[in-house]
Amino acid sequence: MLHPSYLELMEVINEGADQEEPLVNSRYSIVMATAKRARQIVDGSEPKAVGRADNALSIAVQELYEGEVRIISDEEEQDS
Repeated sequence: MLHPSYLELMEVINEGADQEEPLVNSRYSIVMATAKRARQIVDGSEPKAVGRADNALSIAVQELYEGEVRIISDEEEQDS
């Protein structure tokens, strides 16, 4: 079982969003974001979450939950 759950991750991510609409509104968005971050970790990016996670996916989930990395909207991505 994944801990934190998808619902908990969605709540944490949407609380930090500076938008009227939720940034994440589906499990698919959570899966895509964690998979992308896990790939970055596998490719050599330094993990930002400290803990007992032993694989890239668990580390990515923990980073999202702790707010160490954040999901940006399509609009923010286009602006950068």
